[in-house]
Parts: sequence; structure tokens; C-alpha cells
Amino acid sequence: MERPLAYLQQRSTDDWLIGYESHQFNQLTQQFFQQLSQLSTGRTPPKLLLVEPHPLRFLAAFVAAVAANCPVFLCNPNWVQQEWQQIFELVQPDLIFGEAANSFLSLSCSPPFPALSYNSELIMIPTGGSSGKIRFAIHTWETLMASVRGFYHYFGNESVNSFCTLPLYHVSGLMQFMRSFTTGGKLVIQPFKQVESGNFFDINPTDFFISLVPTQLQRCLQNPQLTSWLSQFKTVLLGGAPAWASLLEQARYHNIPLAPTYGMTETASQVVTLKPDDFLAGNNSCGQVLPHAQVTIRSFTDEILGTHQTGMITIEAESLALGYYPEIQGRNGNSLPKSKIQTIKSDDLGFFDEQGNLNIVGRSSQKIITGGENVFPAEVEAAIQSTQLVTDICVIGIPDTRWGQVVTAIYVPHIATPPTPCLQAAIEDKLSKYKRPKHWISVDQLPRNAQGKVNYEQLQKIVMTCLDNQQS
Repeated sequence: MERPLAYLQQRSTDDWLIGYESHQFNQLTQQFFQQLSQLSTGRTPPKLLLVEPHPLRFLAAFVAAVAANCPVFLCNPNWVQQEWQQIFELVQPDLIFGEAANSFLSLSCSPPFPALSYNSELIMIPTGGSSGKIRFAIHTWETLMASVRGFYHYFGNESVNSFCTLPLYHVSGLMQFMRSFTTGGKLVIQPFKQVESGNFFDINPTDFFISLVPTQLQRCLQNPQLTSWLSQFKTVLLGGAPAWASLLEQARYHNIPLAPTYGMTETASQVVTLKPDDFLAGNNSCGQVLPHAQVTIRSFTDEILGTHQTGMITIEAESLALGYYPEIQGRNGNSLPKSKIQTIKSDDLGFFDEQGNLNIVGRSSQKIITGGENVFPAEVEAAIQSTQLVTDICVIGIPDTRWGQVVTAIYVPHIATPPTPCLQAAIEDKLSKYKRPKHWISVDQLPRNAQGKVNYEQLQKIVMTCLDNQQS
């Protein structure tokens, strides 16, 4: 397998970074590589926090760190002080690279910490999931390249041109760089806010993949100019959070070549993807399993289930992370496993249909049990979204002495706040009575991260505060 600097050499004469100087990227990477190599001479390669907001410098430092065999932790420059404190206690870095980090720790070697024992470079990618607590999934160049190969073969063995609006420190943004960098494709990096304002780079979208999360797609579809622009792309990858049925229907109505995906940080992005032609033909599933992965549906007793049988989604893939930092350290606190995790048993529930398409039902941990009945939030959220009375919605279960839990809807109203009876009436013919929310809470916005995932811990606090205020 070719290494990072080999790809850099191959692309030394290409003008592939649209909006930036590709030659400058090559120079920066070589410069950073030399600096890190010198710091590593005669000692264990330093642990590096990468906290760089500028895309070109971020990517150059990333490639240099991997090439220099430095354990690199990708960080969100917008983390607040409490989160930085958590990161410093967790990682105990030797180096920090990035402007945003200057107020926390200068770019210099700190006293040595216990050395990490490993056979290859380690790439730590942050994942907070829905809990809001930051942890790092441990990847390597090999696991990321396995994901690239699966994507490359699934979409026809062609160079991958990417239009990236997602954060590079997140797996959804990083993998867009990896695909374009290593397959000879072009890469556009532009914040979504600029895209939303209509100030995007003048490219031929028919040659490009673009990746969005559902809330971004929703906002684009509210703008006729962006809707027309999206419809011209080769493929619009959709992931990061579940999409609701009405959003998919709206995208199909506007002929958006959508490709819903299923994957996670631990799998180095998607392991299942629906091709645009199948989506436009009416398919709302996540599609087929990519070549580098195997996905099975299993019962709670680990039996493999058949077609249309709902169970836990289990993933085997060449792109699986080694585990989480630092939970998988050895007893002496300074070692890592020699081989990666073989299987991930996700918290997601789903089933395969006759065509081998994966359909997501919801998350086992988010299942609401009310009066002995099982309610999956995704179904309730889709029903409420279809009323077009809300612009965003999340459904959770709140403890209740009578019912065990009660279904609670937290929503962002569409323009004016509709009265609760209006919302209740709008879903009467869509949901059984026990699935309908008993509490309706209007908010200005839901606590979502950059990938569109809801912070459920924060949401619970919002709900309990609102309910306490209503009772007082």
C-alpha cells in the first residue's frame, strides 16, 4: 500500500485543490514533515493535537504527521474550555499544532509522557455520538484506505472528485480528502455557510460528489438556487444522522441524485450506500453493503436473522477502528493492541429486504417503552416532519410514574408556533395513539453538532427545565 508522501509525490504537478494552491500544500506538507521528523529523532514520535482551522494547513499537518509516524489527534477548533480540559487530561499531548490552540498550549515539546507502543501510525478521530462526551476512535492509514477502496470500487473505479462542506476533523470531512487525494481526484473545501449564501466555487457539479447531513439538505431545498445546483451533482451523499421520509420525498421531487448512507466514525465513514438511480426510482433504504465490509442483522442472542427480520446491525470491515483512546490501553497504561477490532455490534436496529438493501428502524438505546408498548422515535419524528408544521424535530422518552415513559416531542416550529392541538390533530391518522407525544416542547433550535447529531444529554436538560417551569 502506498504511503502518504508517495501520493503527495504523485500529485506534485496536479492542480487538484480547487480554491487553494496545490503547490503550496505540497510545500507545507514537506515542511511540517521535516519539523516532526526532527522532533522524533532519537525518541518516541510525539503525540500531536491537530487544532488548525485553516483547511490547507490542517491537511498538510495531517499528512505530515501520518508520514512521520506521529500519533495525531484531530480536534475541533471550536471546542470550549471545558472540552479542552477534558482533551488535555485524556491525551496529555507532546505537541499542539494550530492557531486556535495558542491560548491553551504553545507549539512546543512538553515533558515526555508514557510512550505508546504501536506498529503503525495512529489517527485519532473524535466521536461524541449522542452523549456529548468526547472520545477518539483509533484509526490508521490502512483502515482509512480500506474505506477509500470500498467507495472507489462501489462507484465504478473512477477518480473521486469531492465538494467538501463538512469539518475536516470529523470522519465525514476527512474521508472526502482521502478519497480525492489518493484516487487522483479534485477537492473543493468550502464552509456550508458560504454555500448556503450562494457564494460557492464555479465548478461543473456533474463531475463531483458532495456530502451533506439531513439538516443541510433541508436548508438547501428551501432555496431554489441551491436546489437546482444540487440536482446537477454526480452524487449527493447523505449521512451523519437519520433522514426523515418527507425530506427524501422532497429531494426526489427535485431530482436530487441522493445517496443515503450508513456508517460511523468507527467504520471510517459509510459501509452501506444507496446509489442515486435507485433513490430516484423510489428506494428509501440505505442501499447495498460496500465491497470492503460485511453487514449482518443479528438477534439479541447473536443469531443471524433473515430477510425482513429486524435486529441489531453488526459490522465486519477492513476499515474498522482499533478501538477507542484510551480505553484499549494495556494494564501498564502505555500499550495498544497488535490488531484491530474484528466486529462492531452497533446500537442500530435494521433489516435487509429481498434486494439486499439495508433499512434502518432506529436505535435500540433510544427505544421508548410506554405502557408496555415499544415506540421508535424515528417513526414518530417522520410522522411529525410530514405535517410540515415543524422545521426540526426530536422525540425522546421521559420517565413517568404511570406509563414508565411518555413520548415527548421537542420541535422547532415552522414560522409561527402551532398550538399543540393543531400538531396533535395533524398526526392522528399517521400514528397509533400510544405513539403520539404526550408532551410538546417548542424550542428555537435543537442541540445538534456539525454532523446533525442531537446531543441527547443536553436535550434531556432542556426538556426537564421546560416541564419544571410548566408545573411551577
